[in-house]
Amino acid sequence: MARIAGVDLPRNKHVLYALPYIHGIGLTSSRFILDKVGIPMDRNTDALSESDVAALRKVIEEEFKVEGALRAEVSMNRKRLMDIGCYRGLRHRRGLPVRGQRTHTNARTRKGPKQGHTRKR
Repeated sequence: MARIAGVDLPRNKHVLYALPYIHGIGLTSSRFILDKVGIPMDRNTDALSESDVAALRKVIEEEFKVEGALRAEVSMNRKRLMDIGCYRGLRHRRGLPVRGQRTHTNARTRKGPKQGHTRKR
């Protein structure tokens, strides 16, 4: 089993579709990495040799920010926005959509379940 950047790649899957299991690598990046290393895209992860895995590891370490480092950077970016008090930071702090979506209806994923409306009589 190939282990790259702290992630076990799934067995018996094409390498092209196994690499995106690593946070920070998508399908386009996966194609780029395989072209650079010279591994065919239809090769299974089971069929990778140790030298192939080492070459993949090397390219990913040199050219991509993945897993923990990427998560830390994104988290620091959010924290910076909240600290300077800009509009996007306020939206993050309140748990509301950040990119201009409507909230009168929808946005249930960010806002959570509906709160019951209590009415005084």
